[in-house]
Amino acid sequence: MNPVPKIMSDELLQALEAKMDRLIQVCERLQQENDELRAKANDWQRERVRLIEKNELARGRVEAMITRLKSLESNS
Repeated sequence: MNPVPKIMSDELLQALEAKMDRLIQVCERLQQENDELRAKANDWQRERVRLIEKNELARGRVEAMITRLKSLESNS
């Protein structure tokens, strides 16, 4: 039995620290990308709502024109 824990060498500790630093950098980059994607998704959602409203407005105008044309037709 060996009750004394083995101490990691400086080389192993430096390698582990370097790997952890890279992992932290990857996590930070992924968080930034995630934030950017969420912002873009919100922009696309707002654009979609705006286009739906614009489409409904155009539909209303076309229906009003059709109604007017039909009323002119029936008055002739």
